[in-house]
Amino acid sequence: MSNSEKLLKTLSSLIENGILTSEDIKKEISTDFKFKRDKLINKLQLVSKEEFNILKSLVQKQDLAIKKLSKKYKTKKAKKS
Repeated sequence: MSNSEKLLKTLSSLIENGILTSEDIKKEISTDFKFKRDKLINKLQLVSKEEFNILKSLVQKQDLAIKKLSKKYKTKKAKKS
């Protein structure tokens, strides 16, 4: 079923149920789009900007720690040789 068919089906069901004012139809369509947006966000497992920045800083700190340990390991290995 295409998007236009879904929209027409929604509009016809609204009219059948007695929702005739344009404001009510606008609210119903808006609610439907919000529901679909939220469903998509949950499906894609999106995170907030704040959560992303916190995770980004943690990864950067871990990257620095790995690089320091890697250098330390290389210098110890070079001294043993």
